[in-house]
Amino acid sequence: MSSTPESEPRAPRPALVFDDPLDQQTSDDTDRGWGERSEGDSAADLKRFLDEKPPHHI
Repeated sequence: MSSTPESEPRAPRPALVFDDPLDQQTSDDTDRGWGERSEGDSAADLKRFLDEKPPHHI
C-alpha cells in the first residue's frame, strides 16, 4: 500500500504576457529613473551640490 500525502493547493502560476515590451514605460523613460530628486528648496539644492561635488573641486 502506498499512500501519497495530500498535496497543498498550489499558488496559481503567473500568466504569460505577450504584449510588446517596448510599449511599456520603464523607469529610464522618466526623470525619476535618472536619479532626479523631488522638488526641493534652494537649501536642499545647495546641500545636494556639496554632497555630490568631487573632492578635487574643493
